[in-house]
Amino acid sequence: MIKAIIVDDEPLALDVLETYIAQLPELELVARCENALEAREVLKEHNVDLMFLDINMPQLTGIDFLKTLSVKPNFIFTTAHPYYAVEGFELNAIDYLMKPIPLERFMKAVNKVIDMQVGEKSAPEKKKENFIFVKADKKLIKVNFDDILYIEGLKDYVIIRQKEGRVITLHTMKSLEAKLPDHIFKRIHRSYIVNIGAIDAIVGNMIELKEKSQVKHIPIGKNYREELLKVINKNRL
Repeated sequence: MIKAIIVDDEPLALDVLETYIAQLPELELVARCENALEAREVLKEHNVDLMFLDINMPQLTGIDFLKTLSVKPNFIFTTAHPYYAVEGFELNAIDYLMKPIPLERFMKAVNKVIDMQVGEKSAPEKKKENFIFVKADKKLIKVNFDDILYIEGLKDYVIIRQKEGRVITLHTMKSLEAKLPDHIFKRIHRSYIVNIGAIDAIVGNMIELKEKSQVKHIPIGKNYREELLKVINKNRL
């Protein structure tokens, strides 16, 4: 079921769209709003999947209203003015309906939303890889994320420190950081990226972990400390 709202200052337009919505079993009308401020309150209180939005409204136009929303539902513009079409599609509108709106044209627009939802549900979940390949010793070496303790950046190369051994590569810290999943790895210093799961303790401005049964301390850069603590505090008692 697609939960929808209508936002329009014209009573006749509200009535027509409400009648159309009632004829489609896939749609459920959550609210009809006469202006953007009413719609704003509805969006705060309800999960809305689709918004039928007029453009020319008093106080706040439909386009300006959309620009105030940090999270937007899918929306279809309904208007008597064709010259807003380009700007409407630049805002990623599902469709642009010209008043008076024929039922056939309304159904075509709604079908786009239905097709989108079906596509999202049927799309196979993309498998997340748990490794990367890095170039070292004139070959590509597979490095599993679980095996990485931390990565140390030196002047012209980086050292990937693993549970068993190490890999030296000419990659930059920035390029490696972009390839690593941020829910597993965290940059804690301009010269260090650590596997969050390998951290045993935080002592002052250092993290503590074990490397080959030896305690290893790695500095936390002042520019990285806040982001690290956000991750740590999520799992703090």
